[in-house]
Amino acid sequence: MHRIEGFAIVVGVLLVVAVPTAVHGWPTSVQGNVFVALTLVAGFSLTRWRDRPRITAVLTLGLLLAAGAVGGPFPDPALVILSAGCAVLSLGWSGRAAWLVALCAATYLVLLYVVVDMNSWVAAIMFTLPPFAAGTVFRLRRETSDELARRVRDLEDERELYAELALRHERARIASELHDIVGHAISVMVIQAAAGQRLVDSDPRRARDTFTTISESARRGTQDLERLVELLDGPPGAELSLVEEVVTLAGRTGLRVSCRFEGDRDAVSQSVAHLAFRVVQESLTNALRYAPGADVRVVIRVDPAGPDVSVRVENERGIQSPAAHLGGGSGLLGLRERVEALGGRFSAGESDVGGWSVEARLPRHAARC
Repeated sequence: MHRIEGFAIVVGVLLVVAVPTAVHGWPTSVQGNVFVALTLVAGFSLTRWRDRPRITAVLTLGLLLAAGAVGGPFPDPALVILSAGCAVLSLGWSGRAAWLVALCAATYLVLLYVVVDMNSWVAAIMFTLPPFAAGTVFRLRRETSDELARRVRDLEDERELYAELALRHERARIASELHDIVGHAISVMVIQAAAGQRLVDSDPRRARDTFTTISESARRGTQDLERLVELLDGPPGAELSLVEEVVTLAGRTGLRVSCRFEGDRDAVSQSVAHLAFRVVQESLTNALRYAPGADVRVVIRVDPAGPDVSVRVENERGIQSPAAHLGGGSGLLGLRERVEALGGRFSAGESDVGGWSVEARLPRHAARC
């Protein structure tokens, strides 16, 4: 495409310079031939206006000024080269430099008028100012287009970054859910299996009850995994009603658990109810691991006069030795991150009675975490 354009420029220059010169009589003097040669070279240099606009403009206008200084029959059609040179000049610089170039162009016009002896300021301005203005408009449109393209690329990069962050957040949320579900079920099964091994010979009836608890814990884990799939497909269902079930299951594992609800459960959004359930589940799992046989108190309070829902799980010191298989401690860290992401507050530490206390304060209405 550029080759065709360059060929067209060369042909055009020959038509506006060489042909009129030949028609009116080709100059026989050296001065006249130098004039024609400089004018032709000035026109031919326009073939590089796209990739070298600055050099092209300076070379074209400089050669025309040199041709005017040499003197000769300056054909009127050759003024097209002057117009094209002024247009290319406006394309080469932008910003404050463009104003300086415009001042230099005005100075050049005065110098060319004196050297070539145009005898008409109207003609000089008509063949220079409109092309320069047109080139300026073209350059501004091109710069605006480039800026819009750059912004589009920046927006695409930001969109990809946000998508990656959203993907990481979703993966972390799924990992946290799996930890809550599988960690609780496996902890119950490991502890009860260890107890069943000790009781299988001395107390078969209690050993049978222990294995029943293991079976129930496995089924409950399967149900929780199914609920996780539903959670990933859509908004979570109400989970506060499941707190009583997990409390009952924890009581069968050797914990003495009491649970109390205060306030209106229906006033809690689904995402907050789900997270409150996970706080209770993880706290009971830790109590089973580190304080087997201890008294555990669960209190869930919906503040009727405020916007908060408080979840508190406190256990006393265990009366049995902790299980040999302990977790890695990532459950409470994951809970803290999820509670704070929902706009709540989370605390965990030793209680006044020597046990452990976990407390979360959640906004009653919040978006899905």
